[in-house]
Amino acid sequence: MPSEFSRDQIAAIAALARLELDPAEVELFARQLGDILAYAEQVRRVDTTGVPPTASVVTRHATDRADELRPSLDRDVAIESAPDPALDAGFFKVPRVIG
Repeated sequence: MPSEFSRDQIAAIAALARLELDPAEVELFARQLGDILAYAEQVRRVDTTGVPPTASVVTRHATDRADELRPSLDRDVAIESAPDPALDAGFFKVPRVIG
């Protein structure tokens, strides 16, 4: 990965992102992007031999529970208490919010 970018490369990237950059920003972003990619290269070189792949870094919490079927409000009962129910279709109408 390149650790340095030319003004033309930054201008091309900015054009793809539809950004208008002044010359000072081009220099700044060239340096910052180069630093980011240099760090990514440093991380890529870390020896991970013997380290198992991680599917998720989030640990399970006591609040997590298995999905299970439980009794709930009957659909028809819920729909019939709605403002404008359509019982045969299984839904209810709401006021339009987008004109």
